[in-house]
Amino acid sequence: MKFFLLLLLPILLSANLTYVFNHNKEVALLESFDIEASFLYDPIMNKMKAQKLNIDKNKHFFKAMDEAYTFIPSIKSILTKHGVPAEFLYLAMAESNFSTRAYSPKRASGLWQFMPQTGKLYGLRIDEYVDERRDLIKSTEAAAKYLSHLHKRFGKWYLAAIAYNCGGGRLSKAIKRAGSDELAVLLDPKKRYIPRESRFYIRKIVALAMIGYDEQFLMNSEYEHLLNRANAYSISTVQLSSGDSIKRLSKIVGIPLAELKKLNRQLKYDFVPPYASSYDIYIPYIKLNEFKQKYKPEPMKNIYKVHVVKRGDNLSAIGAKYGVSYKVIKDFNNLKSYRLSLKQKLIIPIESNNKNKKTSSQHYYMVKAGDTLESISKAYKVSVQSLKLQNHLNSSFIKIGDRLKINE
Repeated sequence: MKFFLLLLLPILLSANLTYVFNHNKEVALLESFDIEASFLYDPIMNKMKAQKLNIDKNKHFFKAMDEAYTFIPSIKSILTKHGVPAEFLYLAMAESNFSTRAYSPKRASGLWQFMPQTGKLYGLRIDEYVDERRDLIKSTEAAAKYLSHLHKRFGKWYLAAIAYNCGGGRLSKAIKRAGSDELAVLLDPKKRYIPRESRFYIRKIVALAMIGYDEQFLMNSEYEHLLNRANAYSISTVQLSSGDSIKRLSKIVGIPLAELKKLNRQLKYDFVPPYASSYDIYIPYIKLNEFKQKYKPEPMKNIYKVHVVKRGDNLSAIGAKYGVSYKVIKDFNNLKSYRLSLKQKLIIPIESNNKNKKTSSQHYYMVKAGDTLESISKAYKVSVQSLKLQNHLNSSFIKIGDRLKINE
């Protein structure tokens, strides 16, 4: 019996030390949100955590972590630079599951789910060519500034997180009505000082962060490799010249186009905006030296198709011919008006060796006279709601010449 206890003792001590270590880490994590240690025993939060720890039922959680690890170091670095705890990384996970493609029916978009007006307020550009709410770096910069502003206003990080979800005005009214800004008071399910969604939101962020920081759990799973990713897997910012094609960049630097698109979801087309002399694009850090050695700006006439204006041509007809919005053709050619002259050469942003008259209808559709969202949805067998979400439409109104994305 004594021999058996001697064998068992190291195991018990190890288990106890592991428990103490994990407990201390969890307390420190709560402190980063300005939350008291007693929150570790919150039953709803612990239920969320237990559900997420079930790998078989929640493989999407680990898949999201795995795919996002390319850019997670960059996100943490930006948050830290602005004085925001790195644990707020999990606010992004709660918002979008680390997907830059995330788009809500309320028109929130991107990793941090910015609404259009909030995004623009924090310097994110949303126009014909880009939606920077889906920009990994710029949207994180904007989110860090917004969270810093909310922290300055409310004084505690958990309040900043709640305000991010339900709005600063609503939280201010809740605190005034409750007579307290303590988390336990605000989470009272009977008093309902803050919306039910917000009461679950702060718990979800904490539960996700605890799983992400649980090294022992990850080490005992097939996702142990998540602990070994470092800054070498991060991304670098490079600049492409006005209107340049990311497909061309893909070929020059040897990055799969799908990977390049994944890192640059801010682009609505397969090219950078024509209105700026250069534009930020993200590539894997390991490809930076190759980019510096191989990339050279190229005249757009060498990249894209050139159309020579004939009698009867107009921008709408030319756009319809090539499956490109007439607005884009106007911008690419820096036209001050819609008037064209015979034999005028126009840059059309499709591949110069593309023999098809139109871009693949599998991806884009040019709206013609008589079209409606309903008729297009029936023709391409996609729902009206899907068309609206893909094209960021908040109504069914479309007009001739609009370029609609059919699937993604």
